[in-house]
Amino acid sequence: MSNVFTHVETLGHEQIVYCNDPQSGLRAIIGIHDTNLGPALGGTRLWHYSSEEDALRDVLRLSRGMTYKAACAGLALGGGKAVIIARPEQKSEAMFRAFGRFVNSLQGRYITAEDVNTNVTDMNFVRLETKFVTGVAPALGGSGDPSPVTALGVFAGLKAAVEVRLGRKDLKGLRVAVQGVGNVGKYLCQYLHEEGAKLFVNDINADRVQEMCSKYQATAVSDSELYSLDIDVFAPCALGAILNSKTIPALKAQIIAGGANNQLEDEKVHGKMLQDRKVVYCPDYVINAGGLINVYNELIGYNREKALSEARNIGATVLQILKIADRDGITTHEASQRYAENRIQAVRNLKAMHNVASSAVGRMMHP
Repeated sequence: MSNVFTHVETLGHEQIVYCNDPQSGLRAIIGIHDTNLGPALGGTRLWHYSSEEDALRDVLRLSRGMTYKAACAGLALGGGKAVIIARPEQKSEAMFRAFGRFVNSLQGRYITAEDVNTNVTDMNFVRLETKFVTGVAPALGGSGDPSPVTALGVFAGLKAAVEVRLGRKDLKGLRVAVQGVGNVGKYLCQYLHEEGAKLFVNDINADRVQEMCSKYQATAVSDSELYSLDIDVFAPCALGAILNSKTIPALKAQIIAGGANNQLEDEKVHGKMLQDRKVVYCPDYVINAGGLINVYNELIGYNREKALSEARNIGATVLQILKIADRDGITTHEASQRYAENRIQAVRNLKAMHNVASSAVGRMMHP
């Protein structure tokens, strides 16, 4: 138990909720990091973790990332995330309905959506138990799969980084390696191909790789050759911690811009390694905020064109982050944290001033 509190205190979380339903097989953890800007919204990841410690570590890092993601995107949302400890083949209606009851018990402090190994159908089951869920089917008032919007935001951020690092606005002939061509990666490949980029793709699923090769004339690459490819841009769109002391020295790419969460194994150490190598790293929670923008728009009245327009604006945010990093001589990860924390602190100060004013009025009314 003391180890749990050590993790929570280190990363600054407000609340951790353990969810257990033996009948459905549900074992889940919900992490609520910060709600200063609004309710905590973040997807539910289903993964067969090797230990409960790994699951806790993942949900803590992911939920903190959602706080920064929402803040950088200018949304009235806080950061949260959930993980379900299970294999994909163990999924069931009962499991997600049980999870929905736990989400409902938080009465809006946490709002869920899909993530790795969860989808619209799963969220539809959650919706049967709670209204605090997004990413459901259009027939239920949702916007469906947010992946195309996430990929659009990554694409916009990638183009901004290319403009800064390579001094060009077009992508024609640009060599881009996409790691992971699932829901987000496959749409990113489409956008890149349409602008004339030369694609290299890697995925654990051989069928997905073959599809990208057939559709977009991509070149399949193995895990062993991926990091040392002679390319301009590396776009990680699978799982995290892939930028580390082993992979970074092998990189030839000048830009890293992808949709995966928690790409840096150690934020300080590996962010600095990339900076020292003059590799432009687009912080993951800035560039992959399109999905969050999309589901946020469900909460306020969904308009597809508005969501797409806001996702495209991620490019402008990336430009701001890169300028801050260059101006202050810090890593882009540090710059994005500073950008997010300044906004959170400004709202926190505003709330404190409001509370003081309300207290003063109360004393005047009831001396």
